Amino acid sequence: MLTRVALLACLAAVCAAKPLVARSMQLHEVRDEVPDGFVHSGAAPQDTVLNLRLALVQSDTAGLQKALMDVSTPSSALYGQHLTKEEVEKFVAPSADSVAAVNAWFAENGITAKTVSPAGDWLSFSIPVSQANDLLDADFSVFTHQETGQTSIRTLAYSIPADLKEHVDLVHPTITFPNPFARLPAMVAPPKAKPAVNVTSDAVPASCSSTITPACLQALYGIPTTPATVSSNQLAVSGFIEQFANQADLRTFLSTLRPDLPATTTFTLQTLDGGQNPQAASEAGVEANLDIQYTIGVATKVPTTFISVGENFHDGALEGFLDIINFLLGETAPPQVLTTSYGQNENTISRALANNLCNAYAQLGARGTSILFASGDGGVAGSQSSRCTTFLPTFPSGCPFMTSVGATTGVPETSASFSSGGFSNFFAQPSYQASAVSTFLTALGNTNSGKFNRSGRAFPDIAAQGDNVEIFVGGESGLVGGTSCSSPIFASVISLLNDELAAVGKPPLGFLNPFLYSTGAAALNDITTGSNPGCNTNGFPARAGWDPDRCRLMMGKVEHHAK
Repeated sequence: MLTRVALLACLAAVCAAKPLVARSMQLHEVRDEVPDGFVHSGAAPQDTVLNLRLALVQSDTAGLQKALMDVSTPSSALYGQHLTKEEVEKFVAPSADSVAAVNAWFAENGITAKTVSPAGDWLSFSIPVSQANDLLDADFSVFTHQETGQTSIRTLAYSIPADLKEHVDLVHPTITFPNPFARLPAMVAPPKAKPAVNVTSDAVPASCSSTITPACLQALYGIPTTPATVSSNQLAVSGFIEQFANQADLRTFLSTLRPDLPATTTFTLQTLDGGQNPQAASEAGVEANLDIQYTIGVATKVPTTFISVGENFHDGALEGFLDIINFLLGETAPPQVLTTSYGQNENTISRALANNLCNAYAQLGARGTSILFASGDGGVAGSQSSRCTTFLPTFPSGCPFMTSVGATTGVPETSASFSSGGFSNFFAQPSYQASAVSTFLTALGNTNSGKFNRSGRAFPDIAAQGDNVEIFVGGESGLVGGTSCSSPIFASVISLLNDELAAVGKPPLGFLNPFLYSTGAAALNDITTGSNPGCNTNGFPARAGWDPDRCRLMMGKVEHHAK
């Protein structure tokens, strides 16, 4: 027989693992199948600790989105009147009832949570798999990605107490899977003959047809070489997956391709999640060097910051995407432009999580930040999947509150075949692009019928050179390609425009899309050749007007329309 002490100990253990009051549970999120490429490898070890996050329902997301559109639409009386940190947080902060209800649930289960977002809408907590399965009525298991061997612990469904339905947005990471196709641009040797580095007319050097440099971009897009003058106008470059920007390579790049700039021109560093930026030549990153060299090397004298996001991220499968936005939302003066050259397939992310992160972009956009992302490099196959039967949109390009940047190639320019573009399966088509996209779909007819969501948010929104771009890594020059080239190039143009606006006392452009699809459209040069094949199809053809290969930009014209 058990002794009284032993019996009490057993009862205490049971009470610690189970709530004293049983709650009626309701299915909250479910994934119909394991994402392509992953296989179920068995139950997760019961004692493995999971670092989870819970998103509380925000108080007024509709109000936030309306405010974003009001300050971002040129025809609006509120255009350019961006919100303050406090004004944005008022839209996002959860109700006191939501906070109290969720904290009571946690207390019942012996869980201590902490707030991890400026507005208090995200909570983090850590519990073992055994408790997570009980708490969420889930089945956390090990899933292995067959190509990479990468393993992760996820569940295909989870529930929450029915009385918390109006208070809890989502729990993460649960049904969101990691991105197995985080690929970086590869370098190839450039032609031996260097292109001219000084261009004084609109003529584009012949060498630009094989090698893109800052001088080529200045000639193609009318980008000025005159230095920016407003120090408060900031351009931020995000860095992930231990990609480091090398100062020595930047000096070599500037000395070779921007000799009119002091070779000492550099960037500042911000870090989060254990990020760093070591300077050994062997640790120089192709992506990080590309992004820094084509912001500092194109956005002449615009103050530039490299934000290194480490591997100790708190947002699970998002791998720092949400952390960096919450980091910037916590600043009193976030940068006016943020460029990111990473992404993943939309179908790896839960709809609730994608929507929550998209609303985080809306928060930053409402404060006057232009958020730019590379659209991806797999054509209509998203992040380069060869197994798709229907088109795979990328994320976050499907989010309507950021600007997706595709790629062009050659001189004269044509759409780059690798440039991802298409239609979101998560997000509806926003009103600012309805007319342009309708014209494209009418012309497209039944081509690719059934392979994409005709009513989804269409992307990319803009395109720029993204092939045969010269950079320096480890002291050596090379050529790279991908939409990861295009995003920092376009970000540089927007930063220069913001400098011009700030110099005459005007606000930054902020969220760009309502401008790009209205008054700014007259500044775009239409790309009408090429396509973006994938999924055993030719993808979408480039046509007159908007298409999933998109237009490219003329800086001089945009400057006129921005003012």
